[in-house]
Amino acid sequence: MSRFSLLSAAFVFSGFSALAAPRPVAPPDSIGVEYRNNKMLIKHRVAPGETLYGLARRYKVPVEQIVEANPSLKGALVTNQIVLVPRNRVVMTAPASTRPAATAAPTTATRSLPTDARGNRVYKVEAGQTLFSIARKFGTSPAELARLNGVTTSYNVRLGETIIVAGAPATRPEPAAPVAAAPRPATRPERADDTAEREREARETREREARERAREAAPAPTPTTPVEDDRERAPERANEIVRRVSENGLAMVIPTDASDKYLALHKTAPVGTIMQVRNIMNGQSVYVRVIGKLPDTGENSNVLVRLSKKAVQRLATPDQRFRVETSYVP
Repeated sequence: MSRFSLLSAAFVFSGFSALAAPRPVAPPDSIGVEYRNNKMLIKHRVAPGETLYGLARRYKVPVEQIVEANPSLKGALVTNQIVLVPRNRVVMTAPASTRPAATAAPTTATRSLPTDARGNRVYKVEAGQTLFSIARKFGTSPAELARLNGVTTSYNVRLGETIIVAGAPATRPEPAAPVAAAPRPATRPERADDTAEREREARETREREARERAREAAPAPTPTTPVEDDRERAPERANEIVRRVSENGLAMVIPTDASDKYLALHKTAPVGTIMQVRNIMNGQSVYVRVIGKLPDTGENSNVLVRLSKKAVQRLATPDQRFRVETSYVP
């Protein structure tokens, strides 16, 4: 009888242990998980302003793995788009909106910077620098610089602009007497038309800046010499908009280039095509003219387009190979 009681107790205890066993839990900023080929994929809903490289940094996953898990993913992300992210065994970083703001300890590079009236370490932007390159120079992240200066990570800094690199040292407040928590006031939920309006304004701003950069890049006309217009002609017919070709891939410099113009070699675009090339990492764009066909051999087999040194300098990238998005009307 006692042996039967012990066996019954053992079965009951094992049942409770199985129920208490930990199960895989989705990260707090996801909307669920999906299993495919014995692999867990996190379903992430894209928030306004998020980029593919931002998701890669948040989830500690290479960009190539995210692109491989989403074959239909092309170009910039769209708000409320669902992106599948492969799950890695690493510690997730909380989104910037949920992490408490904290002042990072100043590095050796930032200690030599001047301070403003509030004690923040400030830096004056030099020619060709971006938010990404400044963050790398001072050992911080573009998201932290965006938070300190009240801008987005896609913000284009200007020459001579003064930005905050490190916040003022935080002072420890004296302990206060505990008070009863006041009820949180109800906030008005964000409407869908507000989000659409902000996206429309951001898109118009990017298009306007691209047109201004193309206008600055064009050579000045002279009375005797006709000037080639390297700017992209705005589509005049509906079929031009439908026929526009957009691609993304790797870009490299033309090794034999010695010109001072914005030129490109492409595998499929006809010679003479005016093409827009956008650096996916920092959002910088340039308009180039296709002057020849890029052979699909050797190192070029994995390269989408090769650019002149002048065009690469315009895209403000220090890398030899970098990911771009091209757009043109064939």
